[in-house]
Amino acid sequence: MILSKNLSKKTFAIYGLGLTGISVIKFLKRSKVKKYCLWDDKQSIRKKFGIKGNKNFFSSKLDFVDFIVMSPGINIKKSKIRKTLQKNKKKIITDIDLFYMTANVSKSIVVTGTNGKSTTCKILEHVLKKNKIKAILGGNIGKPILSFNSQKKTIFIIEVSSYQLSYSKFIKPNYAMILNITKDHQDWHENMHNYINAKMKIFSLQDKKCIAFLDDKKLIKKFKKNKNSAILKFVNKKKYKKIKHKIKNSHITSKANDNNLPFIFDLSKIFKIKERTLVKSLNSFKGLPHRYEIFLKNRKLKFINDSKATSFEASKYALSSNSNILWIVGGREKKGDKFHLKNLKKNIIKSYLIGKNTNYFRKQLSGQIPYEISKTISYSLTSVFKMIKNNPDKKFTILLSPASASFDQYNNFSERGNEFKKIVRQNAKKYF
Repeated sequence: MILSKNLSKKTFAIYGLGLTGISVIKFLKRSKVKKYCLWDDKQSIRKKFGIKGNKNFFSSKLDFVDFIVMSPGINIKKSKIRKTLQKNKKKIITDIDLFYMTANVSKSIVVTGTNGKSTTCKILEHVLKKNKIKAILGGNIGKPILSFNSQKKTIFIIEVSSYQLSYSKFIKPNYAMILNITKDHQDWHENMHNYINAKMKIFSLQDKKCIAFLDDKKLIKKFKKNKNSAILKFVNKKKYKKIKHKIKNSHITSKANDNNLPFIFDLSKIFKIKERTLVKSLNSFKGLPHRYEIFLKNRKLKFINDSKATSFEASKYALSSNSNILWIVGGREKKGDKFHLKNLKKNIIKSYLIGKNTNYFRKQLSGQIPYEISKTISYSLTSVFKMIKNNPDKKFTILLSPASASFDQYNNFSERGNEFKKIVRQNAKKYF
């Protein structure tokens, strides 16, 4: 493992200059690293950083660097320099690797899974802070972990994606958890086998003093087969159910959190947080925007921004938790995603299809629930408010839960969710 004192002697290549790449540059400068080169596939970004030369020029340098710090959004197999990257695969690390390689971290919790990572991480941070335990949250949730200086007596909570884990080599969390695994990111990993292996990699990097949290019997079997060194902690959902009735917070008690809160419950025991104070902490949690966010509600109307739901599995929780739903759905579809609506269609009055590939969603919904092709959120809400106006005595849940990525029309899910909320608030004034 590299120590921070000799990091300055190493040579780095930084591939990808988004938020993560910029945090790496700043970190290397703080660490007095003088030898590093930069690249981004987008010409506009290269121009911004004053990068001269072409991909072949950058590629030729990789044979001579010690480490290639890869941004998580880059897929080696689709990269224009994939041959060089494959050749130098052992050198590829992530910003989170750098953090562990150089930081004197007292304790760390790494959270991964298909759905609910961000909310779980945020709840963990909230619970720890409420119980006077110093905690810092970073990683895939938004702020790169290298933005923070290492601190003793601090719990670092780090959200990681399967992309980051695919490249990681030095992550060693004291506590690691896989919340759940459902079909996702098949365009990246090609199949579920590779996807699961990427997630499970987090445990292979732990040692015998670390704890691995799992609640899935198949993953537990795989954990044991892989002969991981970490202590396996089977998450007990039955114990959590005994306190669930004490939690009076809609941000917490939605079905979306049913599978993830037991992890927090078990971890709180390790940190010696009493049940009474845990419940109190959970009841004061405010929730995260764009994750089952009930932002406007009265006796007849409920507006939910669930823009973060980028697969059907993620949308399923909102669909199963409500009735009389006017469902806004669509965007960039996920490879291999299937809409299983048999037990949900009774909850849905009508759907409004948005995005550039409405044909895909039309085929998924055809013969199951009524739909209207709206293309945009604005047009869908025009129809929604017409429905509300024509049925003044009826109760409705207006749900943006796209079951797809946002990149066909938006830069990210936050932008999509914010537009939804803005238009709703402009048009819903007469009803509130």
